[in-house]
Amino acid sequence: MSLLEVDDRSWEREVELSELPVLVMFFGPTCPYCKEMEPHFLRYALEYEGRVRFAKLNIVESTFTAERYGVMATPTFTFFCHGTPVQNLAGAAYPTLLKRLIEESLEHGEACRDKSTPVRFDMAYG
Repeated sequence: MSLLEVDDRSWEREVELSELPVLVMFFGPTCPYCKEMEPHFLRYALEYEGRVRFAKLNIVESTFTAERYGVMATPTFTFFCHGTPVQNLAGAAYPTLLKRLIEESLEHGEACRDKSTPVRFDMAYG
């Protein structure tokens, strides 16, 4: 199964540089809604394996990344294309809404790729 546990250190490699789109679940370890949504997130990770990468980020342990993306509630589900957030869903939601977010993101995935500029990490600033 392609469920990744990411943190501030692995974020760039696993999410921003991913060839596949990535759905990230920002969660808190004591969040009851996160625990409620996790089985659905895992089920969709299996269902969409090979088309979408699924990752979890603990906002308590990885505050830099959570703050960078303005995560204010958990769970927050954010769909990334070429490292760019393109859609999100915050809070406990019906599993069908999460599935719809995935389906819509995949449906428009080619447009997402065509209209997104991948982040270049080899550029020098100066």
